[in-house]
Amino acid sequence: MLVGWVLAACAGVPSPEDRSAAMRAMAKAADWRVQAVSGGDFSLLVSYPAGLTSAQTLAVYVEGDGFAWVTSSSPSLDPTPITPMGLKLAVQDARPAVYLGRPCQYVRTGGSRDCGRKYWTSHRFAPEVVSATHTALDRLKAHFKVQQFELVGYSGGAAVAALVAARRTDVARLVTVAGNLDHATWTRDLRLSPLSGSLNPADAWQSLARLPQVHFVGGQDRVIGKKVAPAYLRRFPAGSDVRLIQKAAFDHACCWAENWPDLLQEVSR
Repeated sequence: MLVGWVLAACAGVPSPEDRSAAMRAMAKAADWRVQAVSGGDFSLLVSYPAGLTSAQTLAVYVEGDGFAWVTSSSPSLDPTPITPMGLKLAVQDARPAVYLGRPCQYVRTGGSRDCGRKYWTSHRFAPEVVSATHTALDRLKAHFKVQQFELVGYSGGAAVAALVAARRTDVARLVTVAGNLDHATWTRDLRLSPLSGSLNPADAWQSLARLPQVHFVGGQDRVIGKKVAPAYLRRFPAGSDVRLIQKAAFDHACCWAENWPDLLQEVSR
C-alpha cells in the first residue's frame, strides 16, 4: 500500500531520465557543455559555456536540493531537479560561469560512495557532501586556470556554497538566492525533522565574516520562511559586509530567473 501511495504521489512527475534530458536540452539551447566531474566521494554534474577555456574569476552556481521529497513525509527516489533553477540563473550570467549539480543529482554512479536517500534528506549538507563540492571546485580551478570564485547558491545550494566558502581562501564573494542559511532555525520554525547529519552554515560564521556576502530573500517564500536569513545575519558582528536584499513579491521559485540580470546589477552595487 505504501509503494502504491508513493507512486500515486509521483504521478505526473517526470522520470529522473527525463529530468536529466530536460536539463541537458536547456544547456544545449544556451550552447553550454555538460559533463561529470569527480568530487572524490561523489561524481558531480557540471555545465559551462562551450567557449569557456579560462577565467580569472569564475561564478559557480550551486543547485538547490532538487526533487528531494515526494510529500512532506516521503523522500523521493532520486533528487534530480524537476526545474534546475541554478542552471536557469547561470545561463543568464554574462560573466564566465559554471553550473554545479549536487551529489546524487543527474549522476548516480562514478563516485566511491553510494547515493543513499540520506544525502538529499538528513545528510544533504554532510561533511562528505561539502568535501565533494570543495574537491570539484579544485578541479574547476585547475581546468579553467581560475584565480578566484564567486559562489552563487540557490535554496539548499546556498548552504553548500556557504560551507564550502568557509573552507576556502579563493572565494571573493558569496551570493545566495532563497537560501537555507540556518537549517536549525528552518527546521524549528517549520516544524520539520532536524537535519541530524548536516553541517549548519550559521555555525561557520566566524570563517565567513571576512567574506563579502549578498543574500536574496523572497517576501512570499514559504519553503524557507522569513526567519532563516535574519537568524543567519545575526551571527555576524556589526560592520560585516553582509547584505540582505528582500524582494517582497518573490517566493521560493518566482521570480528569480526572470529577473536575474537585473538582480546581478544589485549584487555589484
